Amino acid sequence: MPPSKPRRKVETTRSVAAATATSSVAESGVPSAAVDRELLYSMLLQRRFEERCAEMYAIGRIGGFCHLYIGQEAVSAGVIAQLRPDDYIITTYRDHGQALARGMTPRAVMSELFGRQDGCARGKGGSMHMFDKQLGFLGGHGIVGGHIPIAAGVGFAIKYRGGDQVIVCFMGEAAVNNGAFHEALNMAALWKLPCLFVIENNRYGMGTAVERASAIHDIYKRGASYDMPRDVVDGQDVHAVRAAAADAIDRARKESMPTLLEIRTYRFVGHSMSDAVSGTYRTKEELEQYLKRDPIALHRQRMEEAGTITAAEVAAMDEEIKKIVQDSIDFAEQSPELPVEALMEDILVETTS
Repeated sequence: MPPSKPRRKVETTRSVAAATATSSVAESGVPSAAVDRELLYSMLLQRRFEERCAEMYAIGRIGGFCHLYIGQEAVSAGVIAQLRPDDYIITTYRDHGQALARGMTPRAVMSELFGRQDGCARGKGGSMHMFDKQLGFLGGHGIVGGHIPIAAGVGFAIKYRGGDQVIVCFMGEAAVNNGAFHEALNMAALWKLPCLFVIENNRYGMGTAVERASAIHDIYKRGASYDMPRDVVDGQDVHAVRAAAADAIDRARKESMPTLLEIRTYRFVGHSMSDAVSGTYRTKEELEQYLKRDPIALHRQRMEEAGTITAAEVAAMDEEIKKIVQDSIDFAEQSPELPVEALMEDILVETTS
């Protein structure tokens, strides 16, 4: 199935989130050159980081499960760019790129992948459970769809406390066939919660194509069941993602109204490190077609054509990022492992509420 560029359909640290505030947008709504550079930087950082993660996994530095985000970087960069520092994010196990886009340091992410003390969760979470309370990054979660009701709960807490924050919930398209998805979206719409539900439709739930798993192929239409604003977005175009996210976040913040976004993207690697690059469920020809719409290459080309960046500047940025990623590996290598007695820590929390 050749890649399509969907039309938008609206039916009703070096953190990019901080750097791309709406004040940086030109009156025309087109991101400024500075914002475009930050978006490119975010996507390149995610790409180079994930490439090195694959290397580290192959030589045994990273163990357990490891799901890479290569090909989907425009989704995290575009959505998270529109959030405020006090907003919240909750996501699935494919969470490295989103953690970096939110401003988590490469050192903290790589150390977590290595299972070391300096990781964001002290090495206890690993690849699927990045977490940072200060950044409002409420986890990668390993159970498919299990985090969606938590997002609704965060939205309820925001509204109950009288805040104007927003919770963004990322999920894969395979999660929408779980009961938790329907229950959470129904409650979010019924109670008018400030939630943005983002479906990263990369076409395959593990090795099963969406056409074989869902009776509805235009997944955003599921939002109609809850009378929820909904949209379908080209996930390889970071500008399109950013614009759609801006509308949805503004709606959540000002009207306390949830939105369902289906962002159509594609992963250029296997489902996890145990999966072949193209897998047995898709052809090399299909992968090659999607590679022609690499979100980083498309954004770079647009910038070069607009005269806002040169090839030399891109190369310099890329070299800077590669050094930062190498530094994260060196740092993780030196970070100590947890002592055995730490096994019994962080199990129960004393609360006063």
